[in-house]
Amino acid sequence: MLKKTVYIEFQDRQIPVFCTTISHKNTFSLLKDALNRKLFTGKRAIKKCLDSLISIEIVGSEAILHSKWENDTLALSLY
Repeated sequence: MLKKTVYIEFQDRQIPVFCTTISHKNTFSLLKDALNRKLFTGKRAIKKCLDSLISIEIVGSEAILHSKWENDTLALSLY
């Protein structure tokens, strides 16, 4: 299965986003909106993950947020 890599800008950094299929044409817009919303309204655990975010993997309708520390990796629903 072919993986596609796209880079998004988040917190003045280029974050790689890996995905195999895109089920909705606005997936990347939804992702950026969700990340920005969680940055300001999220709990401490998600803010910690976002501060150390190194990559994102889109699986179905979820974004798996990979951080520098494995314990901080989280799943975020896009819809």
